[in-house]
Amino acid sequence: MFAAYAARIDRENPLNGLELGERPAPEGHPGWTTVTVRAASLNHHDLWSLRGVGLAEDRLPMILGCDAAGVDAEGNEVVLHSVIGQSGHGVGPAEPRSILTERYQGTFAEQVSVPTWNILPKPKELSFAEAACLPTAWLTAYRMLFTNAGVRPGDSVLVQGAGGGVATAAIVLGRAAGLRMYATSRDGAKRARAVELGAEDAFEPGARLPRRVDAVIETVGAATWSHSVKSLRPGGTLVISGATSGDRPSHAELTRVFFLELRIVGSTMGSKDELEDLLSFCAATGVRPVIDEVLPLDRAREGFERMAGGGLFGKVVLTPS
Repeated sequence: MFAAYAARIDRENPLNGLELGERPAPEGHPGWTTVTVRAASLNHHDLWSLRGVGLAEDRLPMILGCDAAGVDAEGNEVVLHSVIGQSGHGVGPAEPRSILTERYQGTFAEQVSVPTWNILPKPKELSFAEAACLPTAWLTAYRMLFTNAGVRPGDSVLVQGAGGGVATAAIVLGRAAGLRMYATSRDGAKRARAVELGAEDAFEPGARLPRRVDAVIETVGAATWSHSVKSLRPGGTLVISGATSGDRPSHAELTRVFFLELRIVGSTMGSKDELEDLLSFCAATGVRPVIDEVLPLDRAREGFERMAGGGLFGKVVLTPS
């Protein structure tokens, strides 16, 4: 079957390790289900995999891709939860938690096999492309906002780095839930797009906000960390799920953290139950993932190049057929 896969690890030039070509179809295992992929979406996790983060060389070649929606052997339209080993179903009770492509072949292929427990029904209201955007970036944003930030309708939230998958999702989901959303971006067009999607206003990084916010959604890391901490009201919450600009900020703002009793919460992905809630939320409210571009799988390299270049606003979706 045709697939996009990591053939080599190259930490400096990750796209040098990306190959497109034939790979073996998934083999059947007890407790696992093979899904015919109709759409899969890119995440920064795929670039990190090509750098060898979370992916060991002895597991190569590895088909990339965490997210997918497709059709199972019975013809059911399904969405995949990409966290493997969250339960003992299909993997055994001692299985360490991982994401697809770290230990198991991923979704950038005509077919993928996952534990049956990891499959959820796709709501009829969502297209395959829309559903394929949800299990990683949108699920991460959903958990950050509604599980870890502790915000309620009417509260204010700052999203750093508008344009990224998680940041975009947070703006759309927060607005739909009645939150007052603010965003930052170095790019004026991205700031304008954030406002179109529901942000009350968007600012250049480091700019003073109209008010201190109840929570900050942080995925940028070192470059925005100080601004994130300074933007919080006393007792506010900073939720972090990534550090694309580095994980060692020059100003940690520790005095401000303890004096204002700020909360800093780490957040990673989300549970199967949260994905089910997210799917229902989108179906009920009309919220849809922001898709930057849909490409056929044989043009996957173009999608990777756009993501690596930072020019995206929303998700790149790959369609194997």
